[in-house]
This record gives sequence, structure tokens and C-alpha cells, in this order.
Amino acid sequence: MATAYLTPDQDAILAEIFIAAPPARVFEAIADVNQRAQWWGMKGGFHVTSSTSDLRPGGKWSHEGVGPAGQPFHMEGEYLQVEPPRLLVHTRQADFVGPFNTIVRWELEPKDVRELHSGGTHRIGTGTLVRVKHSGFAGHPDQAASHHKGWEAGMNWLKAYVEAGETWEMRN
Repeated sequence: MATAYLTPDQDAILAEIFIAAPPARVFEAIADVNQRAQWWGMKGGFHVTSSTSDLRPGGKWSHEGVGPAGQPFHMEGEYLQVEPPRLLVHTRQADFVGPFNTIVRWELEPKDVRELHSGGTHRIGTGTLVRVKHSGFAGHPDQAASHHKGWEAGMNWLKAYVEAGETWEMRN
């Protein structure tokens, strides 16, 4: 289950979740805009319909999509740091948010997955602790609050996609 909280200054959302998959797989689901379009969203809510990406520092990305009332939306940004499979940092501007840029920092940390046996615990694989910092909301407390809820949902969507193949179309 994801945890997310809003910093006291209401500038950033900090979120994290453990995903039972190696960092390379989780990074791929985050960085590949075609995969991101599969897990980000839900029926009756926001979902992505098309994407572009130039995954390199200075490269641009964009999403076109549909919102809860069927209205189109556009998100775009620029990659600032790309260090697979541990770090992805990019700017983000969304037309449904307003004319300001935010920064999303994804950090992926490998963690051993262990299982308890009669002889003690044994390593059975590698999982990933995913930490996100989405900053730049100072002066926009309504958007900070809205994104706080969104990150909690989004991290759970990512986990469901990577671990079980669940797409936005499978959610209510």
C-alpha cells in the first residue's frame, strides 16, 4: 500500500511504495510512456490516449488524454536526469493544473525479498522501494492537495501493473 503526504509548506508531495519486482522492471514501467499509459488512470477518471518521449536529459515527453468528464487534457515535460534503473527526474506541466511547472523525482532502491522457512529466512528475489517527490506547488495549495491524493492512487496503480499486469481499463 502506498503512503503519500504533503510537506508542511505545501510545496511537495512525498510518496513511496514497495513493489515486488527488480528496479529495472519498475523503471521500465515508469520511463516507457507506452507502459505508463497502460497503468496511469482509471475508468471514469483520467487516462492517457497517446504519448511521446525522448528519454534523455533535455529530451521532451508528452501525454494526451481524457479526463473524468470526457474532456481532453495535455501534459508535458522535460527529462532532467535519466539514470536507469535508479533515478528519473523530469518537469511536468498539465493544462488541467495551471500554467506552472513542477518537478517529479523518482528514486528506485533495490530491496531483497525474503521468505520465512523452517530453517530461517531465505532471499527469494529483489524488490524495489519506489520514492517520489513531486515539488513546485508553493502558492497552489488546492493543486498540492489534489495531487497528494493522486500520488497515493498512482503508486498503487504502478504496483498493480508491475506485479499483476493490471491496466487502467481493468479499474473502476
